[in-house]
Amino acid sequence: MTEKILKGKKNGLVMLLLIIALAIASVVGVVFGGIMLDEGKSPVLFIISLVVLCSEWILIPGLKVLKPQEALVLTLFGKYIGTLKGDGFYFVNPFCSAVNPAAATKLNQSGDVSTKKIAAQNGESIEMVSKKISLKIMTLNNNRQKVNDCLGNPVDIGIAVTWRIVDTAKAVFNVDNYKEFLSLQCDSALRNIVRVYPYDVAPNVDTTGDGVADDGSLRGSSEIVAGRIREEIQKRVDEAGIEIIEARITYLAYATEIAAVMLQRQQASAIIDARKMIVDGAVGMVEMALNRLSENNTVELDEERKAAMVSNLLVVLCGNRDAQPIVNSGSLY
Repeated sequence: MTEKILKGKKNGLVMLLLIIALAIASVVGVVFGGIMLDEGKSPVLFIISLVVLCSEWILIPGLKVLKPQEALVLTLFGKYIGTLKGDGFYFVNPFCSAVNPAAATKLNQSGDVSTKKIAAQNGESIEMVSKKISLKIMTLNNNRQKVNDCLGNPVDIGIAVTWRIVDTAKAVFNVDNYKEFLSLQCDSALRNIVRVYPYDVAPNVDTTGDGVADDGSLRGSSEIVAGRIREEIQKRVDEAGIEIIEARITYLAYATEIAAVMLQRQQASAIIDARKMIVDGAVGMVEMALNRLSENNTVELDEERKAAMVSNLLVVLCGNRDAQPIVNSGSLY
């Protein structure tokens, strides 16, 4: 299905004035026709005016008003005749009907549905759904999903997809409901991409498909992951006339059942890294102290005393608590 733009239809104001003029003329014709009918003259004027007055309301549905970045897909007796695009006051065939199968679909996204409520006879309100299609850029914030990463760890992840309609005919006629279609394709594409990456950097994992292990991860390569998600979604929604502008990861965390264990693992890794740094620094300081004492001939230490000094310094520098000094007033031996 190819989109066809209807041009030369911005004559709504002229038709509105014509309808008003016909209504006034019909009322006048009915009045004078009634007078002539009472006088026994021909009832032709009265009949014609009455018919025009009763039938001109058929033209009113042909008046269409569009705001900027709005479109209206029109069909005539089931056949697609074209799309109105651009702001303006239009007049089309009054027997045309607007089509928008996703008009009443409400998703978790911006600018979703424009509805009007009218009062019914029983006191309840009825929502009147607009058949206009928005061409604005909208953001779909899909629900969070639980997906297993490439290592099998369950991960909760959510994305926000920025999109817009570029072909109204494809959006309306190629898929049953383009909003639901987009939401489902976002879920499917997200699962396919997340399964390729580990949550954090892991050894011997190939995320690019070139057969070489790399450092790609959901946490550290969020821009690359988001770009691949956008490309995956775009391939799936081309047939629906939708353009994916951007896809962003809005939420990323381990699933609840393993979050505590993974937190302990991260804490243990951080403690080990910190201890390595402390030991490296302590060894460097001990070496510096021994070299300074030897260079300045401050004190001469045999191997046993050096070992005792190194042990004491490492205990002081690597301990978690402040050292408690002990003063030896006698000999070391």
